[in-house]
Amino acid sequence: MKTQAQLIAKFGDPYKNRLTFERMWMMVWEVPDDIREAIPAIPKRIYLNRIILIPLKTTLRKLISTGLHEEIETWDGCFNIRPKRGSSGISTHSWGIAVDLNAALNPFRGKVTWSDEFVQVWRDIGWICGADWSAASKDGMHFQWENF
Repeated sequence: MKTQAQLIAKFGDPYKNRLTFERMWMMVWEVPDDIREAIPAIPKRIYLNRIILIPLKTTLRKLISTGLHEEIETWDGCFNIRPKRGSSGISTHSWGIAVDLNAALNPFRGKVTWSDEFVQVWRDIGWICGADWSAASKDGMHFQWENF
């Protein structure tokens, strides 16, 4: 996983240089109709870091093609400048490179309810899955992109 220092070196400090960061890296994605129709929980527009656009679109379409998209019940966010839960570090959501899904069903440090196949799709495309973390930091709702 990338360190906070590496993320700041790549994108800047979202607390100190928010406007510059957003102008350089963030975009509004108009989610294609085929994705929204298959996964009604996905919003019409997602504010995200441009580097996750293709991987997120690819992942969602792979989930749809395999029927695993039916596991998605809620969209719980992407961009949110905030500290990590249970830590003083900066959350990867602060750079718009993470998404949360089914938060109520996969709470922080709680049981992960995704099928193994669902999580494997994310892994295969290159995402880091909070479902894979230790019990002290397990975050089944969380998927983050760090392939940059």
